[in-house]
This record gives sequence, structure tokens and C-alpha cells, in this order.
Amino acid sequence: MPIFVILIVFSLSFYLYYKIKYVRSKKPMERKWISAKSSMALGSFVFFFAINQFFVHRSTVSLIVGIVLLLVGAGSIWAGYRAHRYYFPLAVKEAEETK
Repeated sequence: MPIFVILIVFSLSFYLYYKIKYVRSKKPMERKWISAKSSMALGSFVFFFAINQFFVHRSTVSLIVGIVLLLVGAGSIWAGYRAHRYYFPLAVKEAEETK
């Protein structure tokens, strides 16, 4: 399925974008907020890669590896989302204080 390949490339490019943005940032809360977004992007990369595995290879090993990667990716997306929700107000407050 070519749609999953496109989603894999997009999520990997967003991960790289956020990691570069993380390195350039100097504020601690903003760094944690950007790190949460990069965690979600990496989780979506793993998630879409796992879904793609289901369609590309049809073997028992591929199914088991795909399920494990699917769970790891979903967990990373979930943890990144929770961290994003926690650090976003703190990053906004930090940005307002430094003005």
C-alpha cells in the first residue's frame, strides 16, 4: 500500500524536523514540549511501519513483529501526547515570561 509508505516518510521527516528544532531550542520547557512532539512523530513512524508490514509480508514472524511494533508505536504516540498536553502550557508560560 503506497499510502503507508507516504505516511512513513512524512512521520520520519517530522521526527527529524522536531529533533533539529529540539537541538536549536534553548528554553527547557520548550525543549521538553518539542521532545514530546518528536516522540509522537517517531511513534507514528513505528506504527505505520507495523501496519505496512501486515500488507507487505504475510508470514507468522511478520505478524508477530508487526503486532509488537504496533503496540510500541501506539504507546509512544500515547506517551508523547500526554507529555505534549503537560508541557504545552508550561512552554507558553515560559515564552510569556521571557518576553
